[in-house]
Amino acid sequence: MPKHNALVYSLIGFNMLLFMLLNFIAYILPNINFGYYDALIIYTSLSSVPLIKPTTKYLTKAEREALRLNDSLKEILVGLILGDLTCRKKGIKGDARFIFKQGLIHTDYLNHLFELFKEYTASGPGVAYNPPHPKTGKVYANILFETRTLPCLTQIYNIFYIEGKKVVPGNLIDLFTPLSLAYWIADDGSWNKVGKYVTLCTDSFKLLEVEQLILVLNTKFNFKCYKVKCNKNYRIIIPSYSIVALQNLISEHIPPMMKHKIGLQ
Repeated sequence: MPKHNALVYSLIGFNMLLFMLLNFIAYILPNINFGYYDALIIYTSLSSVPLIKPTTKYLTKAEREALRLNDSLKEILVGLILGDLTCRKKGIKGDARFIFKQGLIHTDYLNHLFELFKEYTASGPGVAYNPPHPKTGKVYANILFETRTLPCLTQIYNIFYIEGKKVVPGNLIDLFTPLSLAYWIADDGSWNKVGKYVTLCTDSFKLLEVEQLILVLNTKFNFKCYKVKCNKNYRIIIPSYSIVALQNLISEHIPPMMKHKIGLQ
């Protein structure tokens, strides 16, 4: 092929790619949010992700202060905070906001959480494309939503955070309920099919805090939980001989798509 023809074809190909890229950017720009996540958030209609575009409704101070959490939502948040829920607060006097995030494989669960907390949000779930992984170069995606910054969330935040660090509160045994346990397991638990036991990932807690969590579980629900070392951290095991009691306790509370985490379904 003559060199000038090859050059023409190369230019045509480049122009086609540029045209496609510009059209793609024109399509997604109205649905992009560079929020609080250090990631690119696109509100997109993937086959498994409903399109819920951001809203812009502004709440007055009085409206924000009027919002309250019912007892069930408070109990759910106790479990989620012990799990993977991201909680952030700006400054000493600022209010808190919560960020709910899951892998795309758990879209149904994330949407379930959104239905519970949508009254406290300004937008629906979006897909977050994180920066390329420094080692693999792969781009990983999550589905997530965040709440508004609200006084009622700050009350929960202040129970579990001291100077921005998550802790196990001394009165957890009074706050922790079967509903809390159900969502803790849904968020951060895993089922071992061979050993027939549940593992709770408690890597973010210190050893004394893990032991405090075990004490709450065993005292309040008469389980026989114990800790195991995982690298430099400790995790909690709800053993096989406590599983029937666990299932009876929370099977009505755990989200249906997460019942496999307690050996059901």
